[in-house]
Amino acid sequence: MTLPLVVGTDGSDAALKAVDWAADEAAVRGVPLRIVYASLWERYEGRAPSFTREPPEGQILAQHIASSAEERARLRQPGLEMTAEVLTEDTQYALLREGNHATALVVGHRGRGDMAGLLLGSVSLTLAGRAQCPVVVVRGDREEQGTKDEQGWIVLGVGPDENSAAAIEFAFHEAELRGCGVRAVHAWRMPPGEGAEWTGYEDEAVKAHHRRAEEHLDQALRAAATARPGVRYRRYAGEGHARKVLLATLDDADLLVVGARRRNNPFGLQLGPVNHAMLHHAPCPVAVVPQPT
Repeated sequence: MTLPLVVGTDGSDAALKAVDWAADEAAVRGVPLRIVYASLWERYEGRAPSFTREPPEGQILAQHIASSAEERARLRQPGLEMTAEVLTEDTQYALLREGNHATALVVGHRGRGDMAGLLLGSVSLTLAGRAQCPVVVVRGDREEQGTKDEQGWIVLGVGPDENSAAAIEFAFHEAELRGCGVRAVHAWRMPPGEGAEWTGYEDEAVKAHHRRAEEHLDQALRAAATARPGVRYRRYAGEGHARKVLLATLDDADLLVVGARRRNNPFGLQLGPVNHAMLHHAPCPVAVVPQPT
């Protein structure tokens, strides 16, 4: 059974951009698109007896949001198999459940109910931190972002541990589908005080750390590069804070892919500071790929 690509919508501008991105992505992957609008309108309007045959206003609005998103997606990708459904439940819970049976979840970076000053909506942040499938938060204003040929680069953030394997596979698979390249980025830092005791030693220490960072990238990428030899890739080992190093490589990126470890504890932060920074500030869509435990 082919799992669908699921996109959440609420009719906002950010959600409509997510629908566009998801339609293109589903077409490239050759999977069905499922459009979901989840709302608790019944909680506020209730099911009070009506003396007319007209459905409640909230239901009319919900159906309009879902059908409009479907029409938009069909115009963008006419031959794509797709469905649209209204779910009368909490948005976060509905989309988290949808993610259990999805190729990936796609959402806009901010929804209709979020404050205008927020860089990232609460639903997007919750899904990125808790969903069991990859979550793509569509960010950025570039008109040509998406999944068409001759795009820029997929930037892949490679961490220092083993939590990047699923993200690496996702990035190389995505690049193979799009016919574009992968730029793998790993940030490293000099230990405090190292190289400061001897004059002239600092340059050698920097070169040694940089070399180890490149070796880490080579080892991390080897399996994916071998499995998909047609995907071109470059590696970049940059000194500095990971969030700053990553952001500096995104000017021509069409997608940023980062890995995430799912924590068993339901409380507290579910994403690290680097992923938080990317979700708030990246100029392109961000794919958060959970590492199976």
